[in-house]
Amino acid sequence: MKLDMTGGCTPVLVLMATVLTVTAAVPVARLRGALPDARGCHIAQFKSLSPQELQAFKRAKDALEELLLLKDCRCRSRLFPRTWDLRQLQVRERPMALEAELALTLKVLEAAADTDPALVDVLDQPLHTLHHILSQLRACIQPQPTAGPRTRGRLHHWLHRLQEAPKKESPGCLEASVTFNLFRLLTRDLNCVASGDLCV
Repeated sequence: MKLDMTGGCTPVLVLMATVLTVTAAVPVARLRGALPDARGCHIAQFKSLSPQELQAFKRAKDALEELLLLKDCRCRSRLFPRTWDLRQLQVRERPMALEAELALTLKVLEAAADTDPALVDVLDQPLHTLHHILSQLRACIQPQPTAGPRTRGRLHHWLHRLQEAPKKESPGCLEASVTFNLFRLLTRDLNCVASGDLCV
């Protein structure tokens, strides 16, 4: 379809200028403090991943589970218990919990790929997708002040748990925890943060 160049361009240009002003010209500080459903914070695009992306994650999960069976890991605790549910947190706290969950997942999966050449190809696309999600998520999180009150309550407990996990858990148990939590992260936790106030 061709635009009417005689009189149809002006309204289109005005509309484009308005859209760019509303989206791109917002101060950076405002964007970084935005909630997941606010303009300039694009985490809402991850309410659901494409079938191709989910299939790539399924292949990766299957490969990881096969290797875990060979390792015969015996883990006493669950890093992500069944009670782990981002809906228990305030809406503004959920992106911080998801960020920690994603960061640990990436760290563990990258270490697995580094130590086992058989995982390099199967983890390549999932790792790329997780890095992209994490970068978009970080654009939605307001930087925490270096001084003053820190996180408390359930969020503090969860963040501390994830931070300490690499020191307390064996690499095999970390890999098992991350593998079995992978689809909950992708289909429930990510969806909850991407849905903002609608996740109840």
